[in-house]
Amino acid sequence: MVRFSTRTFLLEHLQFFTSLVKFMRNPCVDAGLVPPLVQLLNCKDQEILLQTGRALGNICYDSHTLQSQLINMGVIPTLVKLLGIHCQNAALTEMCLVAFGNLAELESSKEQFAYTNIAEELVKLFKKQIEHDKKEMIFEVLAPLAENDVIKLQLVEAGLVECLLEIVQKTVDSDREDDIAELKTASDLMVLLLLGDESMQKLFEGGRGSVFQRVLSWIPSNSHQLQLAGALAIANFARNDGNCIHMVDNGIVQILMDLLDRHVEDGNVTVQHAALSALRNLAIPVVNKAKMLSAGVAETVLKFLRSEMPPVQFKLLGTLRMLIDAQAEAAEQLGKNIKLVERLVEWCEAKDHAGVMGESNRLLSALIRHSKSKDVIRTIVQSGGIKHLVTMATSEHVIMQNEALVALALIAALELVTAEKDLENAQLVQILHRLLSDDRSAPEIKYNSMVLICALIGSEPLQKEVQSMAFLEVVSKLRSHENKTVAQQASLTEQRLAVES
Repeated sequence: MVRFSTRTFLLEHLQFFTSLVKFMRNPCVDAGLVPPLVQLLNCKDQEILLQTGRALGNICYDSHTLQSQLINMGVIPTLVKLLGIHCQNAALTEMCLVAFGNLAELESSKEQFAYTNIAEELVKLFKKQIEHDKKEMIFEVLAPLAENDVIKLQLVEAGLVECLLEIVQKTVDSDREDDIAELKTASDLMVLLLLGDESMQKLFEGGRGSVFQRVLSWIPSNSHQLQLAGALAIANFARNDGNCIHMVDNGIVQILMDLLDRHVEDGNVTVQHAALSALRNLAIPVVNKAKMLSAGVAETVLKFLRSEMPPVQFKLLGTLRMLIDAQAEAAEQLGKNIKLVERLVEWCEAKDHAGVMGESNRLLSALIRHSKSKDVIRTIVQSGGIKHLVTMATSEHVIMQNEALVALALIAALELVTAEKDLENAQLVQILHRLLSDDRSAPEIKYNSMVLICALIGSEPLQKEVQSMAFLEVVSKLRSHENKTVAQQASLTEQRLAVES
């Protein structure tokens, strides 16, 4: 390390280096300036610490490579320690916060921060702040750090949530720009803390926690920001069955439906999306589905069928699909809703929005699979939905292929005559031949393709197509398939094809 004879001499050189590195960063780094500067962070002199921090800040500004180098040299624990020791020094505190803000963007830094008491120090510092700018500076450090699940829990245990709730309470009715910004930052950070499983469960407290209750009170407020944060918080709390069941049993569904009703006409898209996300998550546990259906969730969700916003469309579809899972009556009722089915068929062609297209196909298939209703099948045939189910059978996702094949098998078993022409036009037989011939097809895809072939030969034109494509040869090879269920179905299918030939 370079030895300097006097404090004044050292400070002058630090000030010089601080300016120099702005214009000659690489030569300074190449000359080995960084290690002695890092060593100086162990100094007790506050002025030297400040100048050292500024010089290092200028060297590493906007350079992930140099920031990583600093992290590897162990500056994070040193800076956190400095923040605790010199928290009364405004300039040093600000220097530490700027450094944290830059370093926290790197994923590798978060693991190191998690081993320090950064959460405790930041919350302690935050509680002392009165000025908006100072709070904002701490928020800019908290947001990237709170992306780490370990630090999320540390922040919750350090009392950050209480600070955030207090900010919301103080700013909710204010029209001041600073207060509106603080309200948004605080409520967004609250939602971020709930993305961690442990931190979320700690704040839920079996649904009786004061934090959960306070967040719940945001949903009926007149602030779109709080409505949004409240709905997103519920969606985050609804990440395990126990929480979902408790919330449905305690009236959360009605609160979300009331919120959606306020946003039907020219509503706030982000609020719509958040509320639908919460309902979708709540609908996952089997015991919640019937309760939510009888509460009128499907009817509320259908009010957004006219939406032209893909994020809303995507969540709407996902919510309906979760609701009708193993709910035959609801699936039949929705499957006979011509407006819904026509909209699904339209969205099945939304090539610019893969998520919407995929969910539309899956809901179309789900309506058939869960209702097993001839009326539903006829509605889908009349609306032009068959070709989309056939295309879905070629999806790159096995789960979607399988859902399509099961739905098509039900169509063939229940309404083959009605769907015959559409199945022929969509070239279903050729697609099934390809799926059975392809060694990469999953066992369940091969099995369901053979079940479907057996059902299709009940149609004269489709049977002729099957006979013309040498299915017997492909199927006979599958009798020796390593999967016993596939091998057994191959034998049955071969017998059936031999009889019909």
